[in-house]
Amino acid sequence: MKVAFFSTRKYDKQFFTKNNAAYNYELEFLEVPLNRHTVPLAKGHDAVCIFVNDQADSQVLEELAQQGVKLVALRCAGFNNVDLKAAAALGIKVVRVPAYSPYSVAEHTLALILTLNRKTHRAYNRVKEGNFALNGLMGFDLHGRTVGLIGLGKIGLVTAAILKGFGCKVLGYDIAQPAEANEIGVELVDLDTLYAQSDIISLHCPLTPQTHHIINSESLNKMKKGVMLINTSRGALIDTKAVIKALKSEKISYLGLDVYEEEADLFFEDKSEYVIQDDVFMRLLSFNNVLITGHQAFFTSDAMQGIVSVTLQNISDFEEGKALKNEVLP
Repeated sequence: MKVAFFSTRKYDKQFFTKNNAAYNYELEFLEVPLNRHTVPLAKGHDAVCIFVNDQADSQVLEELAQQGVKLVALRCAGFNNVDLKAAAALGIKVVRVPAYSPYSVAEHTLALILTLNRKTHRAYNRVKEGNFALNGLMGFDLHGRTVGLIGLGKIGLVTAAILKGFGCKVLGYDIAQPAEANEIGVELVDLDTLYAQSDIISLHCPLTPQTHHIINSESLNKMKKGVMLINTSRGALIDTKAVIKALKSEKISYLGLDVYEEEADLFFEDKSEYVIQDDVFMRLLSFNNVLITGHQAFFTSDAMQGIVSVTLQNISDFEEGKALKNEVLP
């Protein structure tokens, strides 16, 4: 099997090369993302392996099919960047990594919550400059606060368990209403109740047509004044312009993001020597109560090992004609 990896970084090559010893596939690592301009680079390969910001729309998939590519292997859980109907029509199989380390994203969620609350990032910079004043650094106890989780998959449930350890009351909304939520002590509620009662709201649901901009002007109006909003899931769950208005009106007092709706042109790259042209993103950065990380919640050695292992096994199952347990269907 010859596999072309798009949007790869040093760590991708390191982990996949090491684990490929058990498979002996021909792996080609490309730094460029997959899109309509770069798809010719897949020529001569049996499969492509892509990440969250690669684009596998109908045009890209048609060209992949013409080149003989039979498999699109996502090394991530999300698949909103793949036209699944087009892939099925072209006979291209799509597989993903449905779960790697839910602890990585859940723990990063708590890192954002704690940093925003206790302002440790600001305190760090102050102390480095010899400023030990506490003005402006006051936080609140998480113990006894109400946290609403939208999405109770593996990551949401792990997040809930951690928050229960802090002594939080945890509300949850998920169309599947998993039984594990009750075992953890999550109170299942509707969205309106979650919005109205939560001091902190954290997003852990997939991006679908139903969840696109689930956080918008209408839902924001239903939240408590001074709410903390966290998103470590998918950027387009949030209407960014509506959130900016809510920050200006102080409806939102804390915003923590690891994802951004238009992140494809920003994240995973060093832009420090360039003027960032995204005015909406730069407006977000202007608020001192906003904390943004560059889609790093998944980025632990444990999660990387899980992603690599499942991805290579997905490719192996395809090659050997086995059932694809991680196949994504339209």
